[in-house]
Amino acid sequence: MSVQKQSVSFTDTAYTFAKELVEAGEYPNVSAAVSGELAKAKAVRDRERTLFEAEIERRLSLPFDQWEPVGEASDVTAGARAHLATIAQKI
Repeated sequence: MSVQKQSVSFTDTAYTFAKELVEAGEYPNVSAAVSGELAKAKAVRDRERTLFEAEIERRLSLPFDQWEPVGEASDVTAGARAHLATIAQKI
């Protein structure tokens, strides 16, 4: 495994958490704690993405007559359009 040296900054809370992980013996040092926790976060995101993709595939494979109606296309985007209108008014 290659290692990339990088200088980073942490909030007090994040640094304290990393030090606590080291003190608890979960990691040998703060660098390993940060790398390990990032790897865990990536694994969670990858799993969530995989589950989401599987659900999309499952729904797309349903026969058309089993699809749930979502209403008019304008209803689906109404919230986004209202948000954009609010932003446009502030400009």
